[in-house]
Amino acid sequence: MNTATKAHPMDELKQRLRQILDVIPPGSDIYYIDYPVHGNGGDLLIMKGTEAFFKEYRIRVRARYSVLDFPDRLSIPNNHIIVLHGGGNFGDLYPVHQKLREKIVMNYPGHRVVMLPQTIFYKSVSEFDKTADILNRHPDVHLYVRDTLSLEMAKDKFRQCRVYLSPDMAHQLWPIRSRSGPDKELLRFLRTDIEKTAGQERLEASGAGDCLDWPTLYSRAEQRSIRAFGLVLRKGKGRIPVGSMWGKYTDRLVRKAVDRFARYRTVQTSRLHGHILSCLMDKPHVLIDNAYGKNANYFRTWTNGIASAKLLAEPANDKKEGMA
Repeated sequence: MNTATKAHPMDELKQRLRQILDVIPPGSDIYYIDYPVHGNGGDLLIMKGTEAFFKEYRIRVRARYSVLDFPDRLSIPNNHIIVLHGGGNFGDLYPVHQKLREKIVMNYPGHRVVMLPQTIFYKSVSEFDKTADILNRHPDVHLYVRDTLSLEMAKDKFRQCRVYLSPDMAHQLWPIRSRSGPDKELLRFLRTDIEKTAGQERLEASGAGDCLDWPTLYSRAEQRSIRAFGLVLRKGKGRIPVGSMWGKYTDRLVRKAVDRFARYRTVQTSRLHGHILSCLMDKPHVLIDNAYGKNANYFRTWTNGIASAKLLAEPANDKKEGMA
C-alpha cells in the first residue's frame, strides 16, 4: 500500500520562493531596504518571512534601512545586491514607498536591484508610465509580483526589467503552530482603511463575531511604542542602530497576532495577510476582496487549492475604480 503523504499546498508555495535564489544566490551580501516600521501586521509578517528566507539561505544582510531612515547619500559596495521589501505598496496609493523605490533605481545604476513580491496598482496611467520610464533605464532590475494581473501589467510596462511571478514572502513562515486551541467561534478581521469595500461594510453591519483590524489588535501602549521607533529612526537617519530592537519588538507583535487568531475556530477577513496568516496556521477562513481586487487575484493565483480557505466574491460595482 502506498503510504506517501501528499504535500500540503502551503509546502509548495514555500518551495516556490526558492526561485528568488536565481537572482539573490545563497551567501550573497545584500542591503535590505524599506522594511516596515509601523503597525501593519501584514507587512510585519512579510518582514519575518523575508528575514527567515535570508537566514535559511545564508544571505548576509549587511545593512537595513526603512523609508524613515534611508540616507540621502549612501555608499553601497558594488558587489552588494539591493533588496527591496515586498508587499502591496507598488503604485500610487502609497507614494512615499514608491518614491523611495524609484530613487534607489535611479541612484544605483551599477547595482542589481531586486524587488521582492509586490502587488501593482495605479490609479493614474501617467504615474505608471513615469515609473516604467525610471525602471526601464536600469540594466539590472528584477521585480517579483504576487498575482497574474500584476504580472501582465509589469510585463507590458517594464520591458527592460526581469519580471517574475511569486507568492508572498510570508509563506516562508509555514507552518505556524499556535500555543493553544480555540475558545471562540468567529473573528472578523476587516480593513478600516482606503481599501475597504461596500460589501465589507454590509458584513460589518451583521454584528456577528468579534471584529478587529491591525490598528485595534495592538494596544495603545504598543501603538505608542511603534510610533516611538519610527520617530527615533527618522531623527537618526541611519546613525542610530535600533534595527535589532525593532526586530525583537516585532517578534512580540507577530506572536500577538498568532495568539489572537488561534483563539477562534473560523476567520472572516478582508486583509490579505489575515488570509495568509490563516493559511499559515491552516485555520478555516473566508477571504473578502479589497477595493481593487488584490485579495481575489492573490487567491486565484496561489491559495485556491487550500481546503481551509474560501473566497467571498463581490460584484464589480462594489470596487473602487482604478487600473487594477
